[in-house]
Amino acid sequence: MIDEIHVKNVALIRDAVLMPSTGLTVLTGETGAGKTALLSACKLLCGERGDATAVREGETDLLVEGRFFSSDTAATTTDTTTDTTTDTTTNTTAEEHVVSRRVSADGRSRVSINGTMASVSELQSVIGPLVDLCGQHEHQQLLKTNTHVGLLDAWAGEDVFPAYEAYRLAFKQTEEAVTELQRIQDASSASAAKLEETRFMLNRINALNPQEGEYDELVTLLSKAEHAEALAVASETVYAALSAEEGAIDAVHKAVAILDGAPAVDEKFGELATSLREAGFLLEDVSREARNYRDAIEFDPHILEANQERVAAFQGLMRSFGPRMEDVLAKREEAAALVALVDDSEEKLRVAQKALDEAEKALFVAAATLDAARQKAAPRFAEEVNEQLARLEMAGASILCSIKPLERSQWTKTSPSHVEFLFQAAEGMQARPLVRIASGGEISRVMLAIKVVLGKADKVDTLIFDEIDAGVGGATGLALASVLADLAKTHQVIVVTHLAQIAVAGQVHYQVIKRESDAGSIPETDIFALDTESRVQEIARMLSGDTGEISLEHAREMLAKAQN
Repeated sequence: MIDEIHVKNVALIRDAVLMPSTGLTVLTGETGAGKTALLSACKLLCGERGDATAVREGETDLLVEGRFFSSDTAATTTDTTTDTTTDTTTNTTAEEHVVSRRVSADGRSRVSINGTMASVSELQSVIGPLVDLCGQHEHQQLLKTNTHVGLLDAWAGEDVFPAYEAYRLAFKQTEEAVTELQRIQDASSASAAKLEETRFMLNRINALNPQEGEYDELVTLLSKAEHAEALAVASETVYAALSAEEGAIDAVHKAVAILDGAPAVDEKFGELATSLREAGFLLEDVSREARNYRDAIEFDPHILEANQERVAAFQGLMRSFGPRMEDVLAKREEAAALVALVDDSEEKLRVAQKALDEAEKALFVAAATLDAARQKAAPRFAEEVNEQLARLEMAGASILCSIKPLERSQWTKTSPSHVEFLFQAAEGMQARPLVRIASGGEISRVMLAIKVVLGKADKVDTLIFDEIDAGVGGATGLALASVLADLAKTHQVIVVTHLAQIAVAGQVHYQVIKRESDAGSIPETDIFALDTESRVQEIARMLSGDTGEISLEHAREMLAKAQN
């Protein structure tokens, strides 16, 4: 959801801010005033390729900034782009994203997301899914047929979700079974030379039978053993310095006795005596540890020699199969697995093939169940969408949900069939893919109908409509306004419109005005949030092109009726 957008130096816009409502926001203005520039700014924030021609003439770069809130809702919906499912019934949280996009006059683009440098592709993945720009074909999610199955599943909810989850699980298990069978087949077909090499490596490593962590332990022991004499001398010297007659401990005890025997006229002497006693305890602990370390030192030349030989042998393994002992152990496991597969390949192939056959069988059952659930839901979904199209007075237009089974090799993680919405312009005409609909306004109204039917199940928070009122007026305009108002109950909706019937339905109304500058200067586009009176003026202009009293009164009546 868009909280705020700041636009600077985009086309004719020098500096503008848009703060849309959470419901329906309308943008109005004369043709050529600069509404398209504002939509271009939104597209830049959604990850569209930056165009240097969009930089305001005379400026070095453009800047678009936005604050968005994404709702993470737990939902029974299918995400066909990330192949995940979300449960939209509980646990709704909102995550804030602050993004900026700067495009220089030489075409270079810089992106920031939450204060960190980012790429345009990251902008597409973070912000793109939150906003659907409806009306320009290249931005229509509806025109991407791979999204249709997700829209149907989102609407069907629990009628499809269990079957969808079962299919996904069966598909994953089948893929794993295929991988395991392929692994065994590859191992069983390994060349004699490779097997011989693998057996040699395994025998060589097993001859030493290294254990995890053993090499590091041996290196530590050897270091101590090779320096045993020096360690013994050092520990004995420390012990003697502390505990021998006239050593440090005796000196501390004498000092404590002197302090204790001094006249008790200054409490400072008592504090010094206490500190020395504590120091004496610490020295005694160190002396005892030094003596124990000295006594624990053992030197056996035979053990030292054996350990040196084993470390040298381990180092030989690491030179051949390393460079680390962890690599040696990993290669031993791989070699053992390969040899085991080859030695018992016939039985393992039989077991793997049986597992794959069973997984495929379960997958076909799950696929049939999922297709049946979707086939049952599809006509009901189309019927509800067509009811909305009828409200929009689209002269008998309708959509059909086509579900065509795919070849097994074409199955995906999300579907064993191709699900696509087809558009029938009028009764009796051939239903065709939505991508072949020529009118931007027509495709926008189909999108509008679908979004209204999806309601809260739709994962896209914000819908921006352009051209939705193309060729529309009168009763159809009223119907369009009514449907947009319904959609705004579940979505944030921003509409660029020339129809007063739609403009009065907005909760927030912005006017886009092109202001002519002095001779020779570049015009500027200003964007204003209208208050009640200025809104009446704009509605009157949209109705009749003037702001006479009759037009103003008509505008007031329309606004009052819309607010009620």
